[in-house]
Amino acid sequence: MHAVIVDVSIKDADEARSELRERTVPGVAQAPGFVAGFWIQRGEGHGHSVVVFESEEAANSMAGIVRSVAPKAVTIESVGVGEVVAHA
Repeated sequence: MHAVIVDVSIKDADEARSELRERTVPGVAQAPGFVAGFWIQRGEGHGHSVVVFESEEAANSMAGIVRSVAPKAVTIESVGVGEVVAHA
């Protein structure tokens, strides 16, 4: 398994959460190879997500999509893909 890790700066928390619930999460959940996803807000103005896929290919595909479709309410600071080496 591989994960897409995204760090964002949040400009408008209400708009970002609405976009997340209405479009982002449902869209990601339908992506090929999707296993699980977690979206986290850390303090004011910072968000992170970890979305796990069955393969590196599926994770890389999603990483490319993330870079091109960020909602206006956030600024993407970084997008990376890594191998899941353990889980519980």
